[in-house]
Amino acid sequence: MRHMEYMNMMKEKQAQIDAQTDNQDYPKPKRRVIGTMTAKVHSKTDLRELENKKTVDMVNSPSHYNEFGIECIDAIQASTGEGFQSYLQGNIMKYLWRYRYKGKPIEDLQKAEWYLARLISTVQNAKVKNNN
Repeated sequence: MRHMEYMNMMKEKQAQIDAQTDNQDYPKPKRRVIGTMTAKVHSKTDLRELENKKTVDMVNSPSHYNEFGIECIDAIQASTGEGFQSYLQGNIMKYLWRYRYKGKPIEDLQKAEWYLARLISTVQNAKVKNNN
């Protein structure tokens, strides 16, 4: 099943649940997944307010890099071992290389900065580990 087919099926299911809930005398608390955040909502108004407050941070925590509570960067670090520093260096170079051409120069520079901070932290942690 394709992702969009699955998403449409889930929307239809949720619409059926909403229709059943709206016919009851009192709203029951429901759990809904909104992006990667699970929240308790008691009414459609609560849900709308929560959705309006939701902001996406495309630099520090893009939702498409976090599935099932595992950050992609952590999985990459675990799987690449000592090559992780080279991976970070490559991403720094990539974002510095393209920032003028992709249409979001500030975002690309912030991403390069994020990878640089992660590289600095990784190198510092490796030094501490090697000194012990």
